[in-house]
Amino acid sequence: MDTKSILEELLLKRSQQKKKMSPNNYKERLFVLTKTNLSYYEYDKMKRGSRKGSIEIKKIRCVEKVNLEEQTPVERQYPFQIVYKDGLLYVYASNEESRSQWLKALQKEIRGNPHLLIKYHSGFFVDGKFLCCQQSCKAAPGCTLWEAYADLHTAPKEEKHGVPIFPDRVLKIPRAVPILKVDEPSSSTTLAQYDSDSKKNYGSQSNINMKYISKEDFPDWWQVRKLRSYAIKTIHSQNGILFYCSWFAGNISRSQSEQLLRQKVSSFIFKIASKNVFLFDKKGTVKHYHVHTNAENKLYLAENYCFDSIPKLIHYHQHNSAGMITRLRHPVSTKANKVPTSVSLGSGIWELKREEITLLKELGSGQFGVVHLGKWKGKYDVAVKMIKEGSMSEDEFFQEAQTMTKLNHPKLVKFYGVCSKRYPIYIVTEYITNGCLLSYLKSHGKRLEPSQLLEMCYDVCEGMAFLESHQFIHRDLAARNCLVDSDLSVKVSDFGMTRYVLDDQYVSSVGTKFPVKWSAPEVFHYFKYSSKSDVWAFGILMWEVFSLGKQPYDLYDNSQVVVKVSQGHRLYRPQLASDTVYHIMYSCWHELPEKRPTFQQLLSSIEPLREKDKP
Repeated sequence: MDTKSILEELLLKRSQQKKKMSPNNYKERLFVLTKTNLSYYEYDKMKRGSRKGSIEIKKIRCVEKVNLEEQTPVERQYPFQIVYKDGLLYVYASNEESRSQWLKALQKEIRGNPHLLIKYHSGFFVDGKFLCCQQSCKAAPGCTLWEAYADLHTAPKEEKHGVPIFPDRVLKIPRAVPILKVDEPSSSTTLAQYDSDSKKNYGSQSNINMKYISKEDFPDWWQVRKLRSYAIKTIHSQNGILFYCSWFAGNISRSQSEQLLRQKVSSFIFKIASKNVFLFDKKGTVKHYHVHTNAENKLYLAENYCFDSIPKLIHYHQHNSAGMITRLRHPVSTKANKVPTSVSLGSGIWELKREEITLLKELGSGQFGVVHLGKWKGKYDVAVKMIKEGSMSEDEFFQEAQTMTKLNHPKLVKFYGVCSKRYPIYIVTEYITNGCLLSYLKSHGKRLEPSQLLEMCYDVCEGMAFLESHQFIHRDLAARNCLVDSDLSVKVSDFGMTRYVLDDQYVSSVGTKFPVKWSAPEVFHYFKYSSKSDVWAFGILMWEVFSLGKQPYDLYDNSQVVVKVSQGHRLYRPQLASDTVYHIMYSCWHELPEKRPTFQQLLSSIEPLREKDKP
């Protein structure tokens, strides 16, 4: 037995609570890693005491970080977990360097272990449930893909530990097909369903981690990359019809679709995805069913029930489960009655006809006045800002209105035009279903995964990169000025509007308008705006998102913030933000504008983090 120490350090350990009534306490222990065991000892007066516990290396199934809890003390900022055959151990390092060192050393030793986990729990087990997925069984299967698994799971040529997780299966193919070279993926089709039952569905193992790839040389076939087989493709020709179905979501991201589905048990959505398809097979998770095609070009979810179109297939399964865990009860729609881009709004470039706009319910109020949901021509949903007289510099605003109508991007709230011939003036924009991002984070934030928070930041960054490329400065980028749409994508709103506000909260002693807590040093010192001052504000917005809507610098007033920021003080890392995410937001807060990244560079920094989460 090899007892030579690989790594030793004094770490904080949480009690494992193997008995239901055990207290949840924390103790310092000397951890010692060898080739065969991870042991921990009492440690007093610089001397190793008696051994308090030991875990055999061969029994360890996962070693990974844990997401921080709310209100985590300083000494517990760097947790990691050791999942082994008989339990779950939480350990806390003193800093990120120490944690990384332990993770690296432990993962090296467990490489090739039998029964390594494909998924793990990213949240703590607290008060009888996991914070990440709310499962109440400590031995419940994980809910988050373990990225290290692919590298650590090194199965020998002659498998000694049973059937591999992803065997090369033989599919029933209707006729002989050529073996083609694997190309990059273009598109695939999947039906995702949310359900609360824990039964296994008919395709649980064979549907994991598959890529369905359309072949240019063989347009009637999809390559199943994992299985190296092909299946007939008939679905994409129906996309024009599917677009009008309430349950058709197009190509929204995985995190967006899962969050939409979690709003109601047995809800469903149909989407076209371009990456892997995952199957979640326990209570409170999202299941993914493939739409297959048989030899007669019929579509099916369960082989005995085939149809010649997607709408017919969906309609049948809305009334019959037939091979699925439950029937499709509640379609989730990502659509709204928005103004088509091809529709002409008014006689002028941006002047709209007031009589064609009907005001409906009040949505809220802002710095300009009351905001209403409205209908244009009795058909399309719009948001109508009713501008109070004297609340904005109207002449200057109208000079810019024509430019704003031309700023058209999926991640910008569309500015349609104004009704300016009499008071109150209407500013008419795209209606965004879920309202203000700040309010959404406060009311729904605890249901969101960090990957979904990152997606929100990426959406905003896309919109800002577009403004940056058109030399347009926002001047008031913040969570309160972004909106969450029906598909949970986030759009930037009120860009450029700050220049026309007549409101004390934006006015300094010399009359320059800026929101202090979101402003860069060059703004509150020299009143100098640029895309780089918008980048500073984007870093603050990222902090808002990952702190679920908290007020930045909440302990300081505006004058104190100016002093603190000028002295080099910066916001701390939110608990939900990884070190990498925090590094990105921190890069936005460099004192020198030229040292800050551009929005395009920020997109490049965030993209790899999104790629890790894509199906």
